[in-house]
Amino acid sequence: MLDQFGRKIDYLRVSITDRCNLRCRYCMPDVASCERHEDILRYEEILRVCRAAVQLGITRFKVTGGEPLVRRGCAAFIERLKAEPGVEQVTMTTNGLLLDQELDALLAAGLDAVNISLDTLDAAKFTAITGWPQPAPEKLRALLRRCCESGLRTKVNCVLLEENREDTAALAALAAEMPVDVRFIELMPIGFGGSMTRVDPDEVLAGLKELWPDLRPTDEKRGNGPAHYYASAALMGRIGFIDAVSHRFCADCNRVRLTSTGQLKPCLCFDSTLDLRALLRGGCTEEELTEALRAAIWQKPRAHRFETIQEITERRTMSQIGG
Repeated sequence: MLDQFGRKIDYLRVSITDRCNLRCRYCMPDVASCERHEDILRYEEILRVCRAAVQLGITRFKVTGGEPLVRRGCAAFIERLKAEPGVEQVTMTTNGLLLDQELDALLAAGLDAVNISLDTLDAAKFTAITGWPQPAPEKLRALLRRCCESGLRTKVNCVLLEENREDTAALAALAAEMPVDVRFIELMPIGFGGSMTRVDPDEVLAGLKELWPDLRPTDEKRGNGPAHYYASAALMGRIGFIDAVSHRFCADCNRVRLTSTGQLKPCLCFDSTLDLRALLRGGCTEEELTEALRAAIWQKPRAHRFETIQEITERRTMSQIGG
């Protein structure tokens, strides 16, 4: 459907849990207070929301967390979602630590693509950023290769931090080793990220152009999100940037978010939500659910205000909102 500003909203990011097996500094560095199990939407409730969304023209879904694979039955849920009439695409964002053992089931479920979060290839820095005590980067590199060999469209997500600023070239080089897109994400001033120092994506791009002088913009559509991509003859994949703060893309925003507790969130910047859990558990009809979604999407704000800290009203962490 179109919102009040004429944007086509066809993409829903669905968080199925606020729990995670990592403690990334910018997301949930401490053992935060997680939601009660009874407050998390059941899979059938999520599917009801997705069915209503399809009625409004939303056909593409991203499954997120927290870490989605810590929730039991994730692959089976994806299979059910992919089988829903009108659903064109189901993808996932994961930290990858549980993906190796779940990959076959996810492929069988029909997962269309996966984004793997990887902020550094340096084992010590990985532990410092994520709190994961075991060596992980090389295992994740091998997992990336396995995903590519399986035919699954695969991307790497790296959040730009002071700690990994010098690691961006090594991460970008993954696109030379295998057909993966490596995307650098500007730190969002949300939750713990609001108190951290932002790394300028333009400076990172300038550094990468020194390594690959022919790195050039491409208008290829390589997913459902806002990343803009660069290509080089030396790269099998693409280099992407998601830089919502320094290069606003609100005019082309096509998504809304569903938190694990059933809050429909039209814009990441603001705390206004629609409580779908209350509707679902209050006995709403399918028509009432669809109309509530329609009204909330219509009211999606024109633009975020990330450049003005005082105007950011969202106070939850990214794990609570959904990645």
